[in-house]
Amino acid sequence: MRTNPVWAFGYGSIIWKIDFPTAESRVGYVRGFVRRFYQGSTDHRGTPESPGRVVTLLPTGNNEDKVWGVAYRIPDDQVDKVISHLDYREKGGFSRSKTLFFPRDPKLEPYEILVYVAAEGNVNYLGAAPLDEIARTIAFSRGPSGANVDYLFNLCNAMRELVPDVQDEHLFTLEVKVRQLLSRETENKTTDPTQNAQAKVDQNDKS
Repeated sequence: MRTNPVWAFGYGSIIWKIDFPTAESRVGYVRGFVRRFYQGSTDHRGTPESPGRVVTLLPTGNNEDKVWGVAYRIPDDQVDKVISHLDYREKGGFSRSKTLFFPRDPKLEPYEILVYVAAEGNVNYLGAAPLDEIARTIAFSRGPSGANVDYLFNLCNAMRELVPDVQDEHLFTLEVKVRQLLSRETENKTTDPTQNAQAKVDQNDKS
């Protein structure tokens, strides 16, 4: 029999796409990490030929760095089943480890939590790149789980709802850049009908 509850930390899609049973959830953070779109996704938000990008945790060694997310308590009678499910869900380069979780509620003490991190050196790791390059990858990648932009936008919306006072510069800067790229793409695809009409007139004049 388990004496301590088992918790899992969500800092990416697990925040807004919970596909496993939970007994309780708490908003809070882990220390000594930053959230970065450094992990390639070939099985969810991209393909082996054209990987998308998803977030991982980058250790900094600085306890002032915090990554906010959601802790989920796994029902005691389903721990093994849920962990097996999460191991499979995060199979594309993520490894399970433990760290301390700090609940937002100051009355609650920190406690140990499971976390999945894609470390540098795994086969799908893409690593750092200029934000414009990362934004372009996210804007135009798609995989079995859908468009990479949906992953980014859903995560941004979830963080704004959960912790509206927290500014994740990497996350929200990418959101702005991706929206700008998509806006320009839409503008490029939109043709002015008056120009079409004028082009037909010019063509008729030539013939």
